[in-house]
Amino acid sequence: MAVELLEERIRRDGVVKEGNVLKVDSFLNHQLDVALLDEMGAEWKRLFADRPITKVLTIEASGIGIAAIVARHFGVPVVFAKKAQSVNLDGEMYTTKIESFTHKRVFDVIVAKKFLGPEDHVLIIDDFLANGCALNGLIEIVEEAGATVEGIGIAVEKGFQGGGDALRERGYRLESLAIVESMDADSGEIVFRS
Repeated sequence: MAVELLEERIRRDGVVKEGNVLKVDSFLNHQLDVALLDEMGAEWKRLFADRPITKVLTIEASGIGIAAIVARHFGVPVVFAKKAQSVNLDGEMYTTKIESFTHKRVFDVIVAKKFLGPEDHVLIIDDFLANGCALNGLIEIVEEAGATVEGIGIAVEKGFQGGGDALRERGYRLESLAIVESMDADSGEIVFRS
């Protein structure tokens, strides 16, 4: 149900821009359709019900809303990697560098060690997957913490950019709710993987 709802919403309200950019800001990563996100959270709960999830991990900012709803379905906390050091961060940190496809720049990302440890079984959640740089950085942080990546949930995967396939080949359980096989900025056409 969530897959069909998301694909239909992308067809209706998504905008394809030059440079392989898919704008879904009217419902997924600027303005949030909370009912849709709740359906998505329920679907990831169903897909990962066999995994002992203790934490949901995402990266700021677009993933936070989705991850919070997913965490509610699992009854666990959500932790988000911060893209900048701030005065309210204290103690020891896990850090890595992540290149953003959307922003075309490299970010230092930080997670406080007190929020992620060897006892944790982590479900990584994010809004988009293109080349996989953000996810590789989050996986690196989970591994540095000695925690276990139980799975990865993605709202929209750009299948034609290969990041998802590379993660699956490395053995990660990756569940994307909508996989875009191709899109055309001139016609606005979006084709989903079946």
